[in-house]
Amino acid sequence: MAGAVTSGPSGAASRDYSGAYKAYIVVLLTALYTTNYADRQLISAVIGLIKADFGLNDGQMGMLGGIAFAIFYTTFGIPIAILADRTSRTKIMAVAAAMWSGFTMLCGLTTNFWQLLLARIGVGIGEAGGSPPAHSIISDLYEPKQRATALAVYATGVPFGVALALFVGAPIAVAHGWQAAFIWLGVPGLVLSALLLLTVREPRRGMSERRTESAEAAQTLSVWHILKFMLSQPAMRHVLTGATIVTLVGYAGVMWNLEFLIRSHGLGRVEASYYLGVVAIIAGVLGTFLGGALSDWLGKRDPRWNSWIVALLFLIGLPPALLAFSTQSFATLQWLLPIPVFVSGAYLAPTFAMTQNLVGIRMRAMASALLLFAINLIGMGVGPWLAGVLSDYFSADYGVHALRHALFVLAFLNICGIVHYFLAGRSLIAGYERAARS
Repeated sequence: MAGAVTSGPSGAASRDYSGAYKAYIVVLLTALYTTNYADRQLISAVIGLIKADFGLNDGQMGMLGGIAFAIFYTTFGIPIAILADRTSRTKIMAVAAAMWSGFTMLCGLTTNFWQLLLARIGVGIGEAGGSPPAHSIISDLYEPKQRATALAVYATGVPFGVALALFVGAPIAVAHGWQAAFIWLGVPGLVLSALLLLTVREPRRGMSERRTESAEAAQTLSVWHILKFMLSQPAMRHVLTGATIVTLVGYAGVMWNLEFLIRSHGLGRVEASYYLGVVAIIAGVLGTFLGGALSDWLGKRDPRWNSWIVALLFLIGLPPALLAFSTQSFATLQWLLPIPVFVSGAYLAPTFAMTQNLVGIRMRAMASALLLFAINLIGMGVGPWLAGVLSDYFSADYGVHALRHALFVLAFLNICGIVHYFLAGRSLIAGYERAARS
């Protein structure tokens, strides 16, 4: 098969990259992912301000935070991943980071809904060049038994990004206008883009497994070939489906939780932002990291736990989520909401790692892009929009509490995600073995 490999010199990886340098690369990629996610989710911190300024409804705001961004984010992820599997991943990421940061700043210069929509599309196109190359780079730096933990560190960019948008974006928006928040949050990505370009060397593909590609293996694989291989893996099909479902629910919460606290519990925008920021930093970061660490730890004993740990955590997190969206007491909610936030981050690293482990070396960036295509087109694209539409629908009966009911209903979808992650584990070992031979 086209992904065949031959053994390379033992210890080549350690000679080329010290432990400290590999850690530096992961930290830098995580910082970039933090700006990526902060720029993406800043809109959730200023929904009410933009809605009032432009005279929009919840469905339109859900479109800005979801579909408009996700369609272009996912679509451009495929050709960018093709380039990442053929050319320099670090250069691709540097250009992409400069692009998403620049368009984030441009969001702050818009004066109507359509201009903001176009600027958000630009952010989405730029951010499409972030994670697929990063996943591929990290997979070449860390061998399979350490991969989920390394990817967990990278995935903490999600809660750190949410926290950055809330801690920094919301106060700036309240004090100086929502446009200023977009302009200021675009700056860090430009700085980190230059740092990536100047300080990170492109790792050799297959370096973590100490494998050297044969001439046949180095041939570029088509998107169709990679997609067909992925979908022929039963475990991959269940991982894709499960991740798409839990992402839909998760993005609905990320987009609308702040407005839910303002509308149903009477919190001020800055107060709600600080609370959710603390939850993101503590529960989100802890869940994201422990999800990967537990996956690696349990996976050494039985690889099926790479997937089963996700199913178990979401099963534990479902009742507190339902209670959080139904209680009338903020004193109760503030202790319940961190549990589903913890759980919602725990799936990321195991899912990323399983995707990388279920394909061959030259499929990694594309496999990541196809995963992100599935979970983001539906999860990020539909989740926030669907929550907004349901909120508009429930408003006639529940008024200011309509959003609470929308989020409560969507939480039940996680049951389907739990089932698919459990089923993925049943065929995971066979899938890993097949990918190792490809």
